[in-house]
Amino acid sequence: MSKLLDAMQKFSSAEEFLDFLGVDYVPQVVHVNRLHILKRFQQYLGRDPVAEGLPEAEERAAYRKLLEMAYGDFVKSSPAAEKVFKVFQDADGVQTVSVKKLKDTLAERHA
Repeated sequence: MSKLLDAMQKFSSAEEFLDFLGVDYVPQVVHVNRLHILKRFQQYLGRDPVAEGLPEAEERAAYRKLLEMAYGDFVKSSPAAEKVFKVFQDADGVQTVSVKKLKDTLAERHA
């Protein structure tokens, strides 16, 4: 596992991910949307995995890009419009994600 992923395994808040990866954010946007942002980040990681073995700067930039996209979704839209959680979705079978699940997913991908 990379040093970067090892560090992210210890995070318990959206702000920690945003600060660590150097994503500028408005605290009020994160306060209202923190779980939605983390869920969307996980979705983006699932769709566009960060390649293993990258130099740390490139790995950090790849994670930053995905987290910026996730954060940006909730700057320009709303949780109801983005529908990342089951409560906002019409389809069955969509799961929610906890910070622990996000950490576990990151660990599995780079173990």
